[in-house]
Amino acid sequence: MTPLTSADLEVDLLIFLLSTLLGQELIRHVSRLLHTPLMALTNAISSVSFVAALIVLSEPGSELVSLLAGVAVALAATNIVSGFLITDRILRLFERRKPKK
Repeated sequence: MTPLTSADLEVDLLIFLLSTLLGQELIRHVSRLLHTPLMALTNAISSVSFVAALIVLSEPGSELVSLLAGVAVALAATNIVSGFLITDRILRLFERRKPKK
């Protein structure tokens, strides 16, 4: 693994900032009908991020990279678990209720 330079870190942070802003704009303009499929898709993306952060954590590197990878693992795990809980709750809303006797 090559050492991370400050120029690389600046470019990576700029890409992260731009992708965050782009993601917020995309989600803001999604129809309410598409929120459940979008939630399932973001769960899948978070799973990919989780695996990538674990791979980075397993390789020797600088303390900053390890710290950022650890934060990424924690945030991706939180997003995965909460996304599945919310999706499960939404799907229960569509179940038919049994009539009371």
